[in-house]
Amino acid sequence: MLAIHLHNHSISKMNTIFVTVGTTEFDELIRSIDTDDTFEVLQEKGVRKVTMQIGRGTYEPQSGRRGNIQVEVFRYKDSLSAYTSAADLIISHAGAGSVMESLEAGKKLLVVINEQLMNNHQIELASQLSKDGHLFYTVPAKIAETLNEADFSSLRRYKNGDPALFGKFLNDMFDRSK
Repeated sequence: MLAIHLHNHSISKMNTIFVTVGTTEFDELIRSIDTDDTFEVLQEKGVRKVTMQIGRGTYEPQSGRRGNIQVEVFRYKDSLSAYTSAADLIISHAGAGSVMESLEAGKKLLVVINEQLMNNHQIELASQLSKDGHLFYTVPAKIAETLNEADFSSLRRYKNGDPALFGKFLNDMFDRSK
């Protein structure tokens, strides 16, 4: 079992966590959340509710109670804005749309990189936004460790900017990959 050393500051005042994979299939992310190690960290941090939006994935955790934590699981909803608004922390796949929507909503964000994707531009986006202090990122195998160690209170709020600048950033990123 993973040795867990609790840092009180890492998920302070986080009662509700929203996990999203968007419209994709990212079973590795969902499986990594749905572990005893991850739930042990979350329970020790005082998390009371975890909502998982699992998209097209084949792995489906059980809704219900897990210790003191209420778990809700669904594939899709017409809108995720209520879940985003209610969340103290969002754990998201690294799709640009989900990342930017979470940041623009002023939410603390942990991005999980899908290492199985070819030409993975997700790492570049997550890395830059992490360097700028707006989010933390990890890989599925390190979710529990990251939740335990990251100081989410240190994240800086993302200021909504000119969408053209974000578009330019994405274009430049994709041009470099050619």
